[in-house]
Order: sequence, then C-alpha cells, then structure tokens
Amino acid sequence: MDLELLRTFLEVARTRHFGHAAEALHLTQAAVSARIKLLESHLGVQLFDRLKRDIKLTPEGNRLTRHADMLLSEWRKARQDVSAGGANQQISIGGSLRLWDVLLQPWLHTLRTHLPDIALIAESHTPEVLTRRLLDGILDVAFMLEPAHLDVLQIQQIFVLELDLVSSSPNCSVAEAMSAHYLMVDWGLAHSLTHKRLFPDIPEPRTRLGTAKMAISYLQTLGGSAYLPKQAIQHELSTGLLYCVPDAPTIRHPAYAVFPVRGARNTLIQEILPFFNEDNA
Repeated sequence: MDLELLRTFLEVARTRHFGHAAEALHLTQAAVSARIKLLESHLGVQLFDRLKRDIKLTPEGNRLTRHADMLLSEWRKARQDVSAGGANQQISIGGSLRLWDVLLQPWLHTLRTHLPDIALIAESHTPEVLTRRLLDGILDVAFMLEPAHLDVLQIQQIFVLELDLVSSSPNCSVAEAMSAHYLMVDWGLAHSLTHKRLFPDIPEPRTRLGTAKMAISYLQTLGGSAYLPKQAIQHELSTGLLYCVPDAPTIRHPAYAVFPVRGARNTLIQEILPFFNEDNA
C-alpha cells in the first residue's frame, strides 16, 4: 500500500478538515479527497462520516489510526536504520509538552554533542499519547512528570523539577504575586494538589496556561507572576525581566524516564540518561 495514503488519512483525522489537511500536505483538496477514497476502496470500508460542517472518524477509521501510525513509524525507523548516514544505533524519544522546552531540548542538544553518530527521532505528546506509543513499540523511551504505573513499563527518576514563584515586578510579596495577575501554569495533577495545599485561600486564577514557554512570553508582555523552573528563566532573571518572589515556597516534582521492561534499546537508554545530570550540573 502507498504510505502516502496513510499519511493523508492521518492528517485528515488530525485536522478533521479536508482543506486544512490539503494545506498541511501541500496538495489540492481534490487530491486529498481522491486519496481517502482510494484508501477506502482498498480497505472496503468508510473511514470518515462526511457531515455538512464536520468530519468524524467512523469506528473503522478510529481503528485504522493506530495501525497507520505504527506502520509509518516502523517505516521511518527502517529507512533511518538502512540509510541514516552510517548511524549504527538509533532511538525514538518522546517527551511531554510540559517538559520539552524546560528540560528535554537542552538534553537533546547535549546528547547529540556526545553521541554524534546516533540516529535520533524525537517528538512531543501528552502523557496519555506517550504511554500508548510506548506500549505500541513506536517509542523507545518517553519522559514525563506523572507516568502511568504499568507492569510492562520501567520508570526511572532522572531529574527533580524545581519551580519557583517569579514576578515581573521587583520586591513583590507572596500575597501580591498571588493576586489577580497570577498565572496558573499546568504542571499536572500533583502540582495542582500541592498548589492547593500551599495556597488554600487564594482566589481562582483568571489565567491558566499549558506550558512554561507560554507563561514566560505572557509575563514579558503583560506582566504578572507564575511558578516556573529556574532552568527556563535564567536569562530573564539575570537581566531583570523577572524576579524571584522572596519567601515563596519552592515546589518540586520528579521527572521520569519511562521505557519497556524488556525493550530492545534499554542498554542504549541507560547510556543516554546520565546526560541529564551533566546538562543540569
């Protein structure tokens, strides 16, 4: 089967729109529609329910998404294994959206510097998607704050994320920082529970953001305060764009590497994990 048919199917499934899928794939909408019809003809099933203003996956389409993802991933790995410029090892890495800019991007740079001949595939997803891709064999290792505890997955702590309360205003008190201009950054359920325990009486934050990168940009533009990791804001702290709030408690969350108990690349995984300590020494 033509893999481009599967790529087109996954893009339509992701966007739920033939026109948007066509733009992403640099095709005409007619070409995308023709590919989906050809794929449906090959499989003998309808993959999408085409409504007036919406496109939904049929049950058969939902089942195909997993297989299409795995087929394309395996093809990518096979192609890289055969023709990746002489690389004799490869690894597929996944990271949660919360950790990528804060922790994983610098580590990836360190990894590439120390192991220039290894072939790398890196991607970011939610913890739920990362876990599924580990179980499906698409990823060799994933990094997240709150991993699912499953018998077939090994969990290894690799770092402690330290979050400090920072403000765009100097000499800001904890009470002032927790006022109307406080940003609640989503660091997961454990963070929400800890935050509630430490600050039970503060008003419900008016602004909630999904990543540290979003919060930093917001603070630089509109001001306010938020709990952020020092690793991500060294430049802002050193140049006076942000300030640590005195007497505010530090919130700590462990970060984990998660990989199959009997994975084929577990030896390589143990070789690359120590670079976290070096990068954050």
